Amino acid sequence: MIAIPIYPTERLPAAYSEGGACGLLQTVVATTAALPQVEVARPAPQRRSGVRIRRLSGRRPSLFQQQLRCGRPLVQPEGELRGGYQAAKRLMDVVGAALLLALLAPILLGVFLVLLVTTRGKPIYRQVRLGYLGRPFTMYKFRTMAWNANQAQHAVANEKDGPIFKNRRDPRVTRFGRLLRTTSLDETPQLLNVLLGQMSLVGPRPPVIQEVAQYTPWQRRRLAVMPGLTCLWQVSGRSEVAFTDWVRMDLWYIRNQSLLTDLNLLLRTPWSVISGRGAY
Repeated sequence: MIAIPIYPTERLPAAYSEGGACGLLQTVVATTAALPQVEVARPAPQRRSGVRIRRLSGRRPSLFQQQLRCGRPLVQPEGELRGGYQAAKRLMDVVGAALLLALLAPILLGVFLVLLVTTRGKPIYRQVRLGYLGRPFTMYKFRTMAWNANQAQHAVANEKDGPIFKNRRDPRVTRFGRLLRTTSLDETPQLLNVLLGQMSLVGPRPPVIQEVAQYTPWQRRRLAVMPGLTCLWQVSGRSEVAFTDWVRMDLWYIRNQSLLTDLNLLLRTPWSVISGRGAY
């Protein structure tokens, strides 16, 4: 709809007053005929603030996906937050990790060389895990599975409850890889993650993103402290423990986190490694 201005008689433009009604009609017709030639400017696009979130499968990203992509914490910090404990724990992590790497160097070098030949030159397996407060980081392991492990997972039955995937006789695990898992040597490259400050010697095991996406809010609380190499689950049967009990063990550690608790779990870890209970 075009609004035509209405002027009082004494203020009519010259074209209107000179031609009377006929002049007014000619002016309106001329203006209407020229309208198709007028280009209407498009509205300027509005700039969006924040990080652009890509939709997956046509669905709106979940709150978990948005928090993860924006780098926001998934949980609030818990455990022993006093500076003295955190400094002592970090010192213990650095000294302990460096000492273990020095003591195990000959064994780790031998494992590395064997895998270098049997894995086509890629002995180290890298996987994104969620660490402190749900921050993603790259975790290192010795490779224990065949090359097509991810593609063949659909053919392997899951023997565990909850979001975790475990099979005692997983055919994707190589013979040498099974030996590494039984002795927990496959986890030793994570000592580098400890030195980098991404993990601790003691703390809940870092989960993969797909698992955390299925957690309930109370289960996500296990991310409230720094993840670790060993924990209460590690010395209590590992894969033989049900997932819900596993999470409860991690929450127990968070409530009772202290240097005494850390030292107690570290002293119990060697026997757990030697026994090989639940290691598969």
